[in-house]
Amino acid sequence: MRDYQWLHEYCLNRFGSAAALEARLPQPKSDAELRSLSDDRYLSLIALRVFRAGLKHSLVDAKWPAFEQAFFGFDPEKVVLMGAEHLERLMQDERLIRHLGKLKSVPRNAQFVLDVQKDKGSFGALIADWPVTDIVGLWKYLAKHGSQLGGLSAPRFLRMVGKDTFIPTDDMVAALKAQEIIDKAPTSQKDLALVQAAFNKWHEQSGRPLCQLSVMLAHTVNH
Repeated sequence: MRDYQWLHEYCLNRFGSAAALEARLPQPKSDAELRSLSDDRYLSLIALRVFRAGLKHSLVDAKWPAFEQAFFGFDPEKVVLMGAEHLERLMQDERLIRHLGKLKSVPRNAQFVLDVQKDKGSFGALIADWPVTDIVGLWKYLAKHGSQLGGLSAPRFLRMVGKDTFIPTDDMVAALKAQEIIDKAPTSQKDLALVQAAFNKWHEQSGRPLCQLSVMLAHTVNH
C-alpha cells in the first residue's frame, strides 16, 4: 500500500489546492457531541438508516416527520411497548413507508438502545467510547445486537450520527484493491481487519480522521 504522503499529493493534484481539498472533507463530531445526543435521537437515526436502505433518501426523509409522530418521537421506553397489533395498524397509515420488516425493526432497536442504556448509561456513551482504531468492531456489534444493521447500514448510520468511520463504498473498495490491500469487497473478518489496519496506518501518518481518509481514498479512483 502507498503511504499517506502519496494519497495527499494525489488529492492535491486532483482538486488543485489544499483549500479545495479541505472543503470536500467531512468533520466527525467530538466525543462530547456524541455523548450529548439523546437516546431517542439515536433510535430515530437508526430507524432512518434502516428505512433509507434500498430506497431514495429524499423520499424517506420527506416522510420522517410522520414517522416521528407515529413512533412517539422515538422515545425508546414507549416504542419498545409497540406490539404486533400496533405495527399492523401502522401498516395502514399512508403517511408512512409500509414495509412490515422495517417497521418491526423499530421496537427491536428500541430494546437494543435500552439494553445499551442499562449497560453504558446511554447509547451515546457506547458510540463515543468505542475506539476508532477498531471501528469495524463497532460495525459488528451494531449488526449483531441491532435489527437490520448489517452490510453497509452500520457504517452509514455511524456517518449519519457523526462518529468517525470509513465506509467501504464501491469507489473505496476499488481504491483498496488498487492498493493491493484486499482483492474483493471486505465482508470477512480477515479482510475487514486488513482494511482497518491500513486506515490505522494512514491515520498515524497524517493525524486525519478516518472519514476524511475514506473520502480522499475514494477520489483516487478514476471515472
